[in-house]
Amino acid sequence: VVQLEESGGGSVQIGGSLSVSCSASGFTAPNYCMGWFRQVPGKKREVVAQIESDGRETYYADSVKGRFTVSRDTVKNTMVLEMNNLEPEDSGVYICAAGYGGWCPSTTFEFWGQGTQVTVSS
Repeated sequence: VVQLEESGGGSVQIGGSLSVSCSASGFTAPNYCMGWFRQVPGKKREVVAQIESDGRETYYADSVKGRFTVSRDTVKNTMVLEMNNLEPEDSGVYICAAGYGGWCPSTTFEFWGQGTQVTVSS
């Protein structure tokens, strides 16, 4: 059974930094894309960052480019999102997701974590 478990997050003031981590288990093959999504009440869930199975290619939403960095440890099966210069608009529940595939932008994310809250206040 595939499991994704997030940790980290919390509350921070504008301009601060936070990180969220995701631990993955149960995958039967190594070629799975991982990503972070953000859910805000009343809004559609949006992708924040994605990372290929080998960790070499990453993709970011325009709103977080230059501020967020996603990385992956393929041995420990973990993924980390480092968030810097945070803005109130970055607040939301950050959800770890994964899906089998060879290219993240076309991957169907079929596995989801429960999410962890990030709150940025002024």
